[in-house]
Amino acid sequence: MDPGTYTLLVELDEPAVIEFGAVGQRSLSPGYYAYTGSAFGPGGLSRVERHRRVAEGSNETRQWHVDYLLGADDSRLVSVRTAADRALECEIAASLDAEPIPGIGASDCDCDTHLHYRRSRGAMQSVIEAAYE
Repeated sequence: MDPGTYTLLVELDEPAVIEFGAVGQRSLSPGYYAYTGSAFGPGGLSRVERHRRVAEGSNETRQWHVDYLLGADDSRLVSVRTAADRALECEIAASLDAEPIPGIGASDCDCDTHLHYRRSRGAMQSVIEAAYE
């Protein structure tokens, strides 16, 4: 599969304290979370399918920060936006007009975070779509 950049839209139904591996716990409010990542290694954007399996409960391995959110009891993967063959991870994450969740998904770059929050699904989908234009 092609390499590229992706953004996952994740819904969290209830307040939750999520342990994001080595970066520690974050208290998260109900609403919608956008996680932006890149997939330029082996398998390319097939990484998104791996994230889907974590969200479905068929893969228990937590390899990336977002896997901890996807594996939470009250979360579900709502949608995915991709940009094949384009290295836009940091630019898209920085352009999202939403509340940042510090320290998540940005351990291999200088960004503060690659995870953002909005209470409204429509508002979050709008900022994701705008970032990919």
